[in-house]
Amino acid sequence: MALGDAILACLTERPMTGYELAKTFDASIGFFWKADHQQIYRELTRLRDRGHIQGREVVQSGKPNKLVYTLTAGGRAALRHWAARPSSPPSIKDDLLVRLYALDSVDIDPLRADLMARLEYHRDRFSRYERILQRRFPQGTASSADTGKLLGLHIGLRYERAVAEWCEEALATLPAGANGTGVTPINGSQRENNG
Repeated sequence: MALGDAILACLTERPMTGYELAKTFDASIGFFWKADHQQIYRELTRLRDRGHIQGREVVQSGKPNKLVYTLTAGGRAALRHWAARPSSPPSIKDDLLVRLYALDSVDIDPLRADLMARLEYHRDRFSRYERILQRRFPQGTASSADTGKLLGLHIGLRYERAVAEWCEEALATLPAGANGTGVTPINGSQRENNG
């Protein structure tokens, strides 16, 4: 998948400015496909040059004018062509897992701190998914147009929960480090326990 495909997918929801697209990446599709704001703006230019999107200038009073992008017929065709191709399962490249592989040759305390940070990161993302789910789908159901978004949130929730649980397991399994830091479950979540 290329960034352009992700942008075309975003624009199926509604016309957006580059800023709105960047915010959409920050709050939804970016969970599955990372891009910074500059990459998005560069790709918008490429998509416009290919005729996949068009920009309409909106004049604003007291602010710079803005460009609102919409899909063209060519852009919709490109999106359908891309979506018809088989996807490839993602590969894992994770330096934390490589360090765990060499567990008997690395210092435990930095590894434990890294696992704690990873645990908090995935807990935070799980909470963000839950908030989005409650805000966008309070009844737990979606219209046919939003079914894909709901399914994406469901897999995101499951993934973040699974990784957080794995981090908890890894922290509980690691041998005690020099400072004796451990993790104790409290009401279904983990808290640092310095004993």
